[in-house]
Amino acid sequence: MGSNTRNFQTPVFPKKKDNWESVKRLSIDEVSQRKGHGDFVTVLSDIDSGDLLEVIDSHKQEEIITILKQQPLETREKVEEVSVDMWGGFPKVGQEVFPNAKVVIDRFHVMQPVIKELNQLRKSTGIKIKGSRFILLRNNIDLTEEQKVKLEDILKYSKRLRLAYTLKEDFRTIFETCKTPEDGHEKLQAWIQKAKVVYGAVLETIRNHLDNICNYFLNHTSSGVMEGINNRIKLIKRQAYGFVNFTNFRSRLLACLSH
Repeated sequence: MGSNTRNFQTPVFPKKKDNWESVKRLSIDEVSQRKGHGDFVTVLSDIDSGDLLEVIDSHKQEEIITILKQQPLETREKVEEVSVDMWGGFPKVGQEVFPNAKVVIDRFHVMQPVIKELNQLRKSTGIKIKGSRFILLRNNIDLTEEQKVKLEDILKYSKRLRLAYTLKEDFRTIFETCKTPEDGHEKLQAWIQKAKVVYGAVLETIRNHLDNICNYFLNHTSSGVMEGINNRIKLIKRQAYGFVNFTNFRSRLLACLSH
């Protein structure tokens, strides 16, 4: 994760807090202030309205908690779900700041390390078929008939690769079909047992975060809205050729991405 070596000063929230008062579900993520630099900042968004709520000049757990606790407790108590990735700090932030909220590990962040290990296995097989990475990592349901034919050619290279691909698709299907945390927990536990033969470190990561991962099945809450905001932030940075001053960066983002 990005390191933060800047001098930290606790900012004061703007006087207008209306955009926080109706928040039930929010997402926490990180973005870099400038392309190619490690100066990550933390961003929060309202999942239901699509608004950017805050930009924090820190990636340190305790500093983020200090800043967010400036919001009145009665406002923070209204938050019901906090969607985060599996970085060790964000789940703790959600638990500490929003006492009544369920912490939800975003399904797309759970899928990423599975995809990464599948891609590493693809590389180790020495496949030379053009487009193999795209076809293997893409959801099977989104492949064209022509791509499915090429997929079969790719999977002929290795039984291990075929199994890893099948498990990847099974993993995605769990998130598409399970309706309750209990069902999701049972299916994911069974998947972990089957996946041991081809997958490695990702299984321990999933196991360590299993309860928060399964909170996804309560309302199928994800950070999709935040991904859209992050893409718009990248566009704003390109248009401004990057931001050196954090205050200007924060002000521009809030002005452009909050109603």
